Amino acid sequence: MDIAGASMVMSQSKVMDQASIAVMKIAMNTGKENAQAMTDMLEKSVSPNLGQNLDIRV
Repeated sequence: MDIAGASMVMSQSKVMDQASIAVMKIAMNTGKENAQAMTDMLEKSVSPNLGQNLDIRV
């Protein structure tokens, strides 16, 4: 393989690595956003006074 061919292979490999890293970053950011949305949803749905008192008549 000549130098030009090796250079092209290395360049393609570098581009593929950069694309892979970019996709991984997007996936990680999406995961963080989903986790934050879930946390916010759980915090809003929890009522701290719910279930503390029980009124019973016999």
